[in-house]
This record gives sequence, C-alpha cells and structure tokens, in this order.
Amino acid sequence: MTHKKLRILSGMRPTGSLHLGHLVGALSNWVRLQEEYQCYFMVADWHALMSEYENSAQIQTSIYENVADWLAAGIDPEKSVIFIQSQVPEHIELAMVFSVLTPLGLLERCPTYKEQMRELTDRHIATYAFLGYPVLQAADIALYRAHAVPVGEDQLPHVELTRQIVRKFNGLWGELFVEPKPLLTQMPRLLGLDGRKMSKSYGNFIALSDEPEVIAKKVQGMFTDPKRIRRTDPGHPEPCNVHRYYEIFFPEDAPALEAACRSAQVGCTECKKMLGEKLIAFLSPRQEKRREYLQHKKKLCDILEAGRLRAQEAAQKTMTEVRNAIGFVPCPTR
Repeated sequence: MTHKKLRILSGMRPTGSLHLGHLVGALSNWVRLQEEYQCYFMVADWHALMSEYENSAQIQTSIYENVADWLAAGIDPEKSVIFIQSQVPEHIELAMVFSVLTPLGLLERCPTYKEQMRELTDRHIATYAFLGYPVLQAADIALYRAHAVPVGEDQLPHVELTRQIVRKFNGLWGELFVEPKPLLTQMPRLLGLDGRKMSKSYGNFIALSDEPEVIAKKVQGMFTDPKRIRRTDPGHPEPCNVHRYYEIFFPEDAPALEAACRSAQVGCTECKKMLGEKLIAFLSPRQEKRREYLQHKKKLCDILEAGRLRAQEAAQKTMTEVRNAIGFVPCPTR
C-alpha cells in the first residue's frame, strides 16, 4: 500500500532580492521537506502588496527572480506545486469567509503585527489589509487542507490563529478543515553582515544574485572579533560573525580556522578574504541556474502555470465544499 504524504503550505513575499538568510532559513528546509511531504510553495504577492503597494510595480519583477532562486536552490516542480497566490482567486474568497469569524482583538494582539508596525515606519501600513493579513495566511493554509506549516518560533502565533479560525469554522458549519500543526524548523541563526538582524531595510545581507566583486566587498566590510586589535593578537571566534558564517556554510573548515584564529596564524582580513572566495564559489552554480531560468522566461512561466492549475484544482474543490457548508448554493441548472 502506498503511503499518502501529508501536505504542507509555505510561501515567501516577493519584496526584493532573496539573500543568504532566505537560503538558510527557508529554501534549504523546503528542499528537504519536498522529499517527505506533498508541498505547496506559494509566491505570496497579495501579502507583498499589503506593505509594498506604494511600489507595486517591483513585485512582478521580484516574482520571477525569486522563483528562479527557488528552482536554483533545488525546489523541484515535479515534486512540489509552485504557484502565484493572486492567480488562485479562491485565496481571497476563503479569506473573506474567515474574516467574519475573526475578532479584531486577536489581530491587534498579534506579535508580528505589532513588531511590523514598530519597524516599518517608512511605509503607511496602518491599513485594513495589513491588520488582516493573518486571516489571509489562515486562508492560504486551509485552502489546501495543509496538515502542517513549516515555521520558526516567531511564527507560532500565526499558526495558532489559523487553528482558532479553523476550529470556529468547523464548529459552525461542520468538520471541513484539519487544524494545521506547526512544523518547527531548527534554523541556524544567521546575522546580518553588521551583526544586527539580517534585514532588507538594513541592507546588511549578501543577495543570492550578487556578483562576485560585490560579495567580496561586502564580506570585507563584515564585523569580526572586537577584542582583536593587532594581527598578532590571539583571536576569539565565539563573538566573531565571520566565524559564524564559516560554521553555517563551511562547517568542515570551521575547526581548523578556529584553531588558526586563536593562535594568531590567520588575521581577520585574510579570514574575510577566504570567506568571500568560498561564498562566491558556493553561490556560483546556483547563480548559473538562476540566469538560465531568467534568460528563458517561458520555461519559468510554464512551471508557474502548471503550478497554478494544480493549486487551483485543490482550491476550487475546497471552496465548493465551503460554499455548500455555509449555504451559498447556486441555483440548480435545468
């Protein structure tokens, strides 16, 4: 008997270039998950519009570039459904149904919403749509009857809100949806080049598409060991962000480098130069695949269209059942 794979839904907002943080925090995990689960990977352009509506023309460009990065990282369209959220209108329809079940207080207390309101001070996001984006997230997940959602700990409140909405729907109109479980991912903590949280607004990241000379320059500007004043001073790898990058991306080299740092056999400038070279070589094959997809955009569009058809088939089935459950039944045809 063939074991039926459980289904997951995950997505990214197309709001600019993807960077090493996306590779470590999501894409590498997606590549592993597609071997174990039935995966729906969504380009969350409606979610992007909620914060980027004043610069919405850039969203379309980011969609193609981001999906090219997904494919270059190893997301396989034969194993996973890759699609654009706005091309499946049932997302908005189910979000409307879920919105009538969601108390305003739950949305206003959402930790991520409060954090974004504090951080995104350069944008006008005090809007109905932005307040309600967790409801749309819940609809995204439930539309495909996802059993689990891969998240970090900071996203747990969103999964719990989804579970509450689904529970309320099921209580009113019948057991139509499963309550999705969080699939906690143990992601290595990758800080930005300046030691702060990696963020597009800080510009402290290496993009997956950065040219070699850009990567080399960015790495040379990284913060290292603050206690090491002279080249001959012994180093302290623990607080050094450069060493952390070695541990995450090149763990086979990290122990020898740590010993050389502590004994002052290698200096910070030399260490950063080697890291830059390694990152350039690490990203090179991915960048080549990325260029191939972007140069042959029809292939990219064909993948997205095939994904749309598969996603919409599942979405339409769900919404037919939702309409029947709530009593929105069309007149019978003769």
